[in-house]
Amino acid sequence: MSSTTEFLLYVPIFADLPTETIEAIARVGSRKKYSKDSPILMEEEAGSALFVIINGKVKVSRTSSDGKEVILTILNESDFFGEMAILDGQTRSANVIALEDSELFIIRRNDFLKLLTDFPDVAVALLQELTQRLRNADLKIKALTLKDAEGKVATVLMQIADDIGKIKHGIVEIEKLPLQQDLANMAGTSRETISRTFHNFAKKGLIETEGSKLRILNYEKFKELYF
Repeated sequence: MSSTTEFLLYVPIFADLPTETIEAIARVGSRKKYSKDSPILMEEEAGSALFVIINGKVKVSRTSSDGKEVILTILNESDFFGEMAILDGQTRSANVIALEDSELFIIRRNDFLKLLTDFPDVAVALLQELTQRLRNADLKIKALTLKDAEGKVATVLMQIADDIGKIKHGIVEIEKLPLQQDLANMAGTSRETISRTFHNFAKKGLIETEGSKLRILNYEKFKELYF
């Protein structure tokens, strides 16, 4: 079994497929490395492939009408992107940039569409993932339109905690928090607001920070306060 096959076994939309099918997917796809800050996809490009993150981290963003970057989400190992343009045949809806050195597995459009036809379980898993992303987008829209700055920052922290946090005894630890400017772009606020809000959270005994590591000390209480 190749290293690509082993990796694909842990990708949610492929996880329930037989090993022979995973091996077939590994054969039709290709691997490509991107250095930190390299563009992977650009908004309005034609969509011709699905991308799965083997290792590394990327940000998905759009540029607002006044030229500011708005980060929609940050994706990590085993996450995928590029599916919308593949499914509807339209251009890309966002930019994707490598936040660190990353390696991606790429499946071309025709191969992926055939995969959906041949293996309906992949289509079902894809629909489930897209539904969850829509729910997350709804929560973020509500946060950005209805909540104050503290609520916006808390919503972004909860999103990151749910995506990559590790929970133990009610404490969620985020091992490698995005840079404060990236957090600000996710929350629709400023880097100074992020810093000030973290300070307030720490004074309230809600979080601890240590370098790029952040702990939410009582995640259930945090969600009750800011969800």
